[in-house]
Amino acid sequence: MSSNVNVEIISIGNELLIGKILNTNAHWLAKRITSLGLSVRRITVIGDDLAEISSAIRDSILRRPAFIITTGGLGPTFDDKTLEGVAIATNRDLEENKEALEMIRRKYEEYVAEGLMESVELTQYRVKMARLPKGAKPLPNPLGTAPGVLLEHGGVTLIMLPGVPEEMKAIFEESVLPLLRKAAGGMIFYEASLEVAGLYESDLAPLIEEVMRENPYVYIKSHPKVSEKVRRIELHLSTTCSDERTAKQRIERAVMQISSLISERGGRIQPMQI
Repeated sequence: MSSNVNVEIISIGNELLIGKILNTNAHWLAKRITSLGLSVRRITVIGDDLAEISSAIRDSILRRPAFIITTGGLGPTFDDKTLEGVAIATNRDLEENKEALEMIRRKYEEYVAEGLMESVELTQYRVKMARLPKGAKPLPNPLGTAPGVLLEHGGVTLIMLPGVPEEMKAIFEESVLPLLRKAAGGMIFYEASLEVAGLYESDLAPLIEEVMRENPYVYIKSHPKVSEKVRRIELHLSTTCSDERTAKQRIERAVMQISSLISERGGRIQPMQI
């Protein structure tokens, strides 16, 4: 059912671990990546700790996903440690990247031209954002100062994105999306949702198993709206393949089968917008 192109997401930031900020970046990335026909295999959340970052990156590389995408920790402050962590994990030195430094300089020049700053001064904190693992390539940031970063390492593509959601999305759409589309090789993700009333989730369980057994390329997941006690459940059906017509036929067949089984047991069904 799933694509052979696997992706892991690593979200970095103490603010995520203490509950100050919702991890909307991982949610957005997972949905966007899945829609391209790739498979998100793991989402990891860690704090702004160098040992934790390097360990998480190293462990992820050992699992050999096609892509590792990190968010957060690219800025100028003391706790922005992602690039140093990647350098340690990949046994590379950090070095000042001329292309990245020029991107940063131009961005501050824009701020001066817009009257947001009086002068451009490349302080050590600003230059810090241009210190990349050796061999890495900076990715333009249309909305902020810290470039994204791309690094090829041992057959794995590491992509480091800022934690600011709008900056992350902008770099993804401009620089990362073409890479993922190429890697997906024309794969298509297709999905549909049904709302079921009148049955408990435990009553649906054997029906889901039966339909998935007869439709091995379709994944069906039940989502109770509140709890087992509330008999209103979303069924989400999804498949991934290289042909849109085939994907649609797979889902339609599974929907018909499970709808029939649910109706036989007194349940009620209606399509949902997804």
